[in-house]
Amino acid sequence: MREYYTITELTREFDVSTRTLRFYEDEGLVQPIRRGRTRLFRPSDRHLIRQIMRGKRLGFSIAEIREIIQMYKEPPGEVGQLKLMIKRIEEKREDLRQKRRDLEETLAELDQAEESCVERLAELGVNT
Repeated sequence: MREYYTITELTREFDVSTRTLRFYEDEGLVQPIRRGRTRLFRPSDRHLIRQIMRGKRLGFSIAEIREIIQMYKEPPGEVGQLKLMIKRIEEKREDLRQKRRDLEETLAELDQAEESCVERLAELGVNT
């Protein structure tokens, strides 16, 4: 295992910009070592970046990701982190279910509006 990774190496590995990694640093999610103006990321930082990216893909906000990461570092530790993660996943799942219901309702309304337009055009003797 390597001792350090450069910001360039991590931006390529995770397909993110240097600005993104600096943002994560500014938010306190990762804490690279500084050698002059160069940021050197430890394997633990690399692991955190992987977890942050996963959290973002799952729809978690930076604040939620920070909360989960922080819980791992402090009591109740991993058990608490896992329980919180399960809770947050269920919340996200319910949000997505609600969005799906909203989308289905909107699509049904659009179908009705389109049908009304087609019927009115037919009444006017216009072919569609």
